Amino acid sequence: MSGSAKAPKADRPSILADYATLPGVPDELLTGAGEIRPVWARLIDHLDGLSVEERERSFARGAQYLRDAGVFVRQYGEGKSPRDWPLSPVPVLQPAAEWQALAEGLAERADLLEAVVADLYGENRLVADGHLPASLIASNPEWLRPLVGVKPASGHFLHFLAFEIGRGPDGGWWVLGDRTQAPSGAGYALENRVASVRSFPAFHTASHVERLAGFFRAFRDGLNALRQEEGSRVGILTPGPMNETYFEHAYIARYLGMMLLEGDDLVVDNGRLMVRTVSGPKPISVLWRRLDAAWADPLELNASSHLGTPGLLGAVRAQGVTMINALGAGVLESRAFLAFLPRLSRVLHGKPLAIPNIATWWCGGEAERAHVRAHAHAMLIGLAHSTRLPLEPDEGAVLKGDMSRSGRDLDAWLDAEGRDLVGQELVSLSTTPTWDKGRLTPRPMRIRVFMARTRDGWQLMPGGFARLAASGQDPSAVSISSGGSVADVWVVSDTPVPEDSMLMQKGEVFVRASPGLLPSRAADNLFWLGRYVERAEGQMRLTRAYMSRLPETPAGGTPLMTALAAYLDDRGLDMSEGVSAAVARTIAHAVNAASQIRDRFSVDAWASLADLERTVAKLRATVVPGEDAASAMGVLLRKITGFSGLVHENMYRFSGWRFLTIGRSLERALAMADLLATFGEWTGPHGGFELCVEVGDSVMTHRRRYSVTASRDTVVDLLALDPLNPRSIAFQIAEIRDQVSLLPGANVNGQLSDLSRAVLRIHADLAVHTPQSLDHASLIELEQAIGRLTHDIHAQYLE
Repeated sequence: MSGSAKAPKADRPSILADYATLPGVPDELLTGAGEIRPVWARLIDHLDGLSVEERERSFARGAQYLRDAGVFVRQYGEGKSPRDWPLSPVPVLQPAAEWQALAEGLAERADLLEAVVADLYGENRLVADGHLPASLIASNPEWLRPLVGVKPASGHFLHFLAFEIGRGPDGGWWVLGDRTQAPSGAGYALENRVASVRSFPAFHTASHVERLAGFFRAFRDGLNALRQEEGSRVGILTPGPMNETYFEHAYIARYLGMMLLEGDDLVVDNGRLMVRTVSGPKPISVLWRRLDAAWADPLELNASSHLGTPGLLGAVRAQGVTMINALGAGVLESRAFLAFLPRLSRVLHGKPLAIPNIATWWCGGEAERAHVRAHAHAMLIGLAHSTRLPLEPDEGAVLKGDMSRSGRDLDAWLDAEGRDLVGQELVSLSTTPTWDKGRLTPRPMRIRVFMARTRDGWQLMPGGFARLAASGQDPSAVSISSGGSVADVWVVSDTPVPEDSMLMQKGEVFVRASPGLLPSRAADNLFWLGRYVERAEGQMRLTRAYMSRLPETPAGGTPLMTALAAYLDDRGLDMSEGVSAAVARTIAHAVNAASQIRDRFSVDAWASLADLERTVAKLRATVVPGEDAASAMGVLLRKITGFSGLVHENMYRFSGWRFLTIGRSLERALAMADLLATFGEWTGPHGGFELCVEVGDSVMTHRRRYSVTASRDTVVDLLALDPLNPRSIAFQIAEIRDQVSLLPGANVNGQLSDLSRAVLRIHADLAVHTPQSLDHASLIELEQAIGRLTHDIHAQYLE
C-alpha cells in the first residue's frame, strides 16, 4: 500500500499497514494504484496520529452515546434479546462534487418513478401501449385496485424516497433497489451522525462535512406547506413499538417536532382524518406513514390489520389527507420494475437513466428467459415481486444456476414460472474500510440514500446510511440481520460548509408555537407511567422496611413482621426473594408505557429508566433477603427518584406532564390511604405507626413537627391531612385538583366536569377531617373514592 497521507509517528505502524483490497473490486479508500483517495487523506492522517488508547477512547464515545440513546437491533426469535447497534466507527467518505452528480441523477429517477406510479393509478397508458406487461402489474400484491383513479391531494404520489446504491466494478454508482413504500433508515442516519461526531468532534468540525439538518428542515417545511387548513397538523403514522424500526419513528418525530401516531389514534369523520386527543378530535391533513399500505385500512385493504385506521381510504379519496407516500406506491419496489425502468426512461423522458440500475430481466418473455438461462451462472434468479436486493436472496432464490437445493430443472422452472421470476446480474460491490480487531479492513458496502420532495424540488440528503458486510468474502451478508454493520456517510466539501440546524434561521419572524396536541393514547401511557413508577417506589420502600427488620426478627417472628409479610404477600411481593419479581414486573410495565411514547422522552430520561430496569435485573440475580436486600432497595430508590426528578424538572408543563403527575399523585394517595388503614390504627401491631412514617419517607419531618413518639394522631395528621407534606394524601389530592383544573374541558362555561367535581369533593371532604374523625372506615371510603378517579379520568380523556 502506498498513500499520500503523512507518515504515522515513528513508534507505531500506520493503520493501513495491513490493509489489503480485494482483487478486481473497487475500494472507496484506495485507488487501483494503491493511492489514498484525496477525500480520505485527512481522516487517515488523523487516525494515524492517535495512539491505540486514544483511538479506542474516541470510538468508545460514539458507542456509549448509542447505548445511552437506546439504539439497538431488535432480534426476533425465542430467547433472542436486542443487541447493540453495530456502528462502524469509521465513516464512509464521499466528495461533494460526486455527490452532487449523484443527486442530479437520482432526481431524474425520482421523477421517472412519479410518472410511472401516476400512470399506473391513472390513465394506465404504459400498460395499454405495451411498455409494461399487464400481468406483472395485476399480480403485484402492492398494486392496490381500490386506489385506481384516486388522485393525491398534494398532486404527487411520491414525497420521500430511498435508493439502495452500490459502486460497481467500473467505479460508477448503480441503483440496487428503489424504496417507495415507507422508506426507513433516515432516523438511523441521523443517530449514526451524532455518534460519529462524538467520536471525532474537533476533526468533524474542521473537515467541511455537510450537515444533515438542512435536508430535514426543508422536508419538514415542505410537509407543513401541504396542510390544507389552519390549525391542521402533520403526523407520523407508526405500526407501534413492536416494529423493528420504531426507535427511528420516535426519533424522527421528536427531531421534526411532529406527532407520532398509531392507527387507533386516528378516526375518519366525513372525509376528514382526525386524531383523538384529550381536547377532542383534531384534524390531520398530512400523514407521513411508516406503515405498509396494505395494513393502513382494514375496511378496504387487509381486513386482519389491527394497525390501520378504518375508513382511511375514504379520507384519501375525499382528498382530506395527503399521504407521504401515497397508498399503493409500494408497487414500484418490485424487483421486476428494474427490468423496465431503463426503457421507460426513454419512453417518458427521452433519455437513458443517468444512474443505471443493476441489470435485471423479467422472465415472462421468451427472449428474456433465454438470456437468463444462458447466463444463469452469473445471476440471481428469484421472485419477480420480491423487494429484496440482488445480494439478499430470498427463500427459493437460485444463485449462479445452482438448482441442487430445489431438485428441479432450471429450464423447466423458468418455462413454468417465468412470469413470476426475474434474473439479476451478480455484481461485486466496492469495499470501504471498517475497524475490525484493532485495524482497518475492507468490507463490501452499499448505501441507502434519501431523497425528499421540498418546496424547491427534490433534495438528496448529504449523507446516508451505509451497510457493511460482515466478511470480505461474503458480500451477501451486508444486512444487519446477517451480522453486518452500519456506518455514517460523510459528504466532504473542498470549502467550508454553512452551519445548519433545525433552529429558526436568520430573518425568520419568531412566533411562539402552541405546546401541541396530546393524543389520548399518549395521555393514557403517561398517566400509567406515573402510576407504575410511583408504585415501584412504594414497593421498594415496603421491601426495604421489611428487609431492614428481618435480621433482628426472632425465629418465631413478631406481630409487626407477620402482618407486614402478609401485607406484602397480598400485593404480590415475595419476601423470600432479595428483590421481588413484582418489583421487576412493575418496572417492566413502566418501561413498556414509556416505550409507547418514546417521541416524548429525552435521551437522558429514557437512559435513566432503562438503567433502572437493568439494575433491577442484575440485583435480582445476586441479592439475598436481609440487610443485603435492604441495601439494594436503597440503590434502586436513588435511581427511581433520580428518574422522577429528571422528568419532573425537565418536562414541559403541558397536558402530557399533567397526566404523568396526576398518575403519580393518584398512586401515591391510594398507597398511603391503604397503608394507614392497615398499620395506622391503635388496633394494629406494635411498631405500625413508625412503619407508616418510614414508608412515607417522613421520619425527619415527624421528629421536627412532633416532639412525641409516633401516635395515631400524629401519623394521620402528617401522612393524611398535612397539605405541606408531599407524602400526604391531602397534598396529592390538591395536586390532582390543580392539574385537573388545567386540563381541557375541566370547566366549560363555568360548569365543572364530572372529574373536576369528583376531585373537588374528595379535596373538600379531606380538608374538614381531623385525625380523630379520619377513622378506619373513613380511610377505606377515601381510598375507594380516590380509586374511582381512574374511571373518571378514562371516561373523560382516555377512551
